[in-house]
Amino acid sequence: MGAIHVHEFISLDGVIDAPTWTADYGFDPKMGEAIGAVAARSDGILLGRTTYEMFEPAWSTRTVEDDPGAPFFNDTTKYVVSGTLTDATWRNSELVGPYDAETIRSLKARVDGDLYVSGSGTLVRAMLADGLVDGLHLFVYPLTRGGGPRLFPEGAAPAGLALANCDSYENGVVYLAYRPET
Repeated sequence: MGAIHVHEFISLDGVIDAPTWTADYGFDPKMGEAIGAVAARSDGILLGRTTYEMFEPAWSTRTVEDDPGAPFFNDTTKYVVSGTLTDATWRNSELVGPYDAETIRSLKARVDGDLYVSGSGTLVRAMLADGLVDGLHLFVYPLTRGGGPRLFPEGAAPAGLALANCDSYENGVVYLAYRPET
């Protein structure tokens, strides 16, 4: 059975909205290496509808010359969790229907290798609540947003996590990788 690894850009106060605010910090090449390591072991991409609709126009026309991550996003099967999307037009995309924990468990069992998730806050919060996330890869930016959707919303059940890896970058971003506490 594969694992689900979630990658998020997050502010110090836990906000994970569309990370346009990350641009001021640049993108340290070592951050790309950390994300690439997670992607390299993944044989599928799991996305919520909103992130899928943001990623499709951004990635579908990119080539490896534009961004080394383009082949991963374009060639890897994308599994889209949505109760409203009726047509997945980005190549190698498959609709899995509305969120259902059992459907996600079945997908984990069916896909050879891991599933990579980026963004997809609503989906990630549901999977965290259902204990489906095997790795949480956070790139913590040195700012607060004050408001916005948070990774762990008010009222989320307490949970323990174990640190699997950490690193810091020249731009002030800190990488924290967690796995469920065993």
